[in-house]
Amino acid sequence: MGPETSALSARGLGKEYGKGAALVRAVDEVALTVRPGESVAVVGPSGCGKSTLLYLLGGLERPTAGSVRLGTSSLERLPETQLARLRRHQLGFVFQAFHLVDELTALENVELPALLAGVSPRGARTRASELLDQVGLGDRASHQPSALSGGEQQRVAIARALANEPLVVLADEPTGNLDSAATTDVLRLFDQLHANGQTLVVVTHDERIAATADRLISMRDGRFVDETKLTGGTERALSVLTGFEG
Repeated sequence: MGPETSALSARGLGKEYGKGAALVRAVDEVALTVRPGESVAVVGPSGCGKSTLLYLLGGLERPTAGSVRLGTSSLERLPETQLARLRRHQLGFVFQAFHLVDELTALENVELPALLAGVSPRGARTRASELLDQVGLGDRASHQPSALSGGEQQRVAIARALANEPLVVLADEPTGNLDSAATTDVLRLFDQLHANGQTLVVVTHDERIAATADRLISMRDGRFVDETKLTGGTERALSVLTGFEG
């Protein structure tokens, strides 16, 4: 599959820290192709390089080797101003720690990316309201993050990631700070996004969220070591969550 048919791809991707005896290859010769509408989960233990990989794929860090292509754009070749613009318009990010702005309401948090991308205040507000309804939090729009549960904050963060209708949503341990009930809500939401054609790349050590993907890639010591195609989506994920998987 060529880059023209992929939403996101990486070739020979690497990231090194330190020098000499202290050299660490956090990501080492990774190759990845994600088709439009595909959901991919990258799993592995803490410290295996999966979060660094996500930051490289999202242009939040620069690689020391290899290339990343988002749609038709090569991220490693873009100057920082163009890279920031591309992130605002074509990528959505979901983090374990939510990263909501404490002083803003849920609605204001969701509309912020659209405002930064130049959408009119009215258009941004309309889109944010629709997204909060989509994630089941329309009645919490005026609440600040401190008044929301962890699961609600993550759903606000997911709505915010969708504000600019991104080509790809990148999620870093999206259920890492959630209890089982909140995890179930987020699993269903990711399944809904996938069913709606949203391209997703999720890095996690949680088999519950990984089980919602089309493909499961295992990572160890900065490298991909195994890949599995999955079926069953959220139905399988929820069976894992509740302990009833056969």
